[in-house]
Amino acid sequence: DLYRKVFVFRKNPSDAYVVLRARLEQPLHNFTVCLRSYTDLSRPHSLFSYATKAQDNEILLFKPKSEEYRFYVGGKFVTFRIPEGRGDWEHVCTSWESATGIAEFWLNGKPWPRKGLQRGYTVGATAAILLGQEQDSFGGGFDFYNSFSGELTDVYLWDAALSPDKMRAAFLSLRLPPALLAWNSLSYEVKGDVVVKPRLRE
Repeated sequence: DLYRKVFVFRKNPSDAYVVLRARLEQPLHNFTVCLRSYTDLSRPHSLFSYATKAQDNEILLFKPKSEEYRFYVGGKFVTFRIPEGRGDWEHVCTSWESATGIAEFWLNGKPWPRKGLQRGYTVGATAAILLGQEQDSFGGGFDFYNSFSGELTDVYLWDAALSPDKMRAAFLSLRLPPALLAWNSLSYEVKGDVVVKPRLRE
């Protein structure tokens, strides 16, 4: 149970990452990814990377610079521009639904204007899911200058596009629906220099 704990990625740049194991029985037609990150990086870095054998950027949450997030589904992406950070924790939730191709982006409990992405697409189920590196091949192919350095916590993956109430609940760390990946019952394996530590503050 990682309640009130964080992964600390100590080095910059780094070859370290965390492998996550999700129980995915079927391909995803809808999903939501949420996580909280704390970093002083200004260079590009990967937060959440979900690759299949057919598509290395099947789901990717990537930060090319401090005032921009890129959200990939099936190798295509949309960009969400954000205010320059104040050097604080950032809580991000992104959701996508195949039927409408609607991509949602929430930062610190607030929604950004929705965008269109990959309508009718299906996300493959046999996946390598990593924190801290961007996969350029299934489970590997890293560019260490896209690695994450800093602290990550509250990582979730649902097989549904969460409602606005649930998006806000994720930001506030309230009760959440059962998830494919849930921080409080995470099945993970650390590869390299990543340390699990208590949160410094709430």
